[in-house]
Amino acid sequence: MTFATDEPINSPLQPEEAADAAYKEARWYAVQVASGCEKRVKTNIEQRIQTFDVADKIIQVEIPHTPAVKIRKDGSRQHTEEKVFPGYVLVRMIMDDDTWQVVRNTSHVINFVGAEQKRGTGKGRGHVKPLPLGHSEVERIFKQTSEQEPVVKIDMATGDKIVVLSGPFKDFEGEVIEVSPERSKLKALLSIFGRDTPVELEFNQVEKQS
Repeated sequence: MTFATDEPINSPLQPEEAADAAYKEARWYAVQVASGCEKRVKTNIEQRIQTFDVADKIIQVEIPHTPAVKIRKDGSRQHTEEKVFPGYVLVRMIMDDDTWQVVRNTSHVINFVGAEQKRGTGKGRGHVKPLPLGHSEVERIFKQTSEQEPVVKIDMATGDKIVVLSGPFKDFEGEVIEVSPERSKLKALLSIFGRDTPVELEFNQVEKQS
């Protein structure tokens, strides 16, 4: 695959200018990968870039993520990251036969995201033509990863059955009616004196029943 250039043949680009030109020409592509293998695929692609000497054409490999805070059962907080697109890796590259092969043949890669080309004859799926992401879409993705406030996560949701572990309602059973992750609290309906009564509890005071 060849690319047109406005540079005169007798005036080659300097190395740093060539690298800058390649960086500008490269586009972002979404690559579908096996579930849970995003980090492994990113590492493998970066290794293959060096092995096949295509660092000038495959510029960047990213797994977009946003910050998250996971509330543990004891009420402590664990700072972690949450993937924006689970099952996908983004690759900034100049698409040609060589770079396509490097990425597509990486272990656990399923395919590029793109338009499926129908086969002329026979049955089965045709070839997928990789389509680059739009500039505005790329900007939105990376803006989201850099500006979003941490999402608070807890393994508790409305409708879950819980048992109280401590406090004045210890051993009472009930149903979650409201969850407030930012306050590390929830409300549950507990049967008190034969009546369902809403009670506010700390996350570390309850346990979800299986």
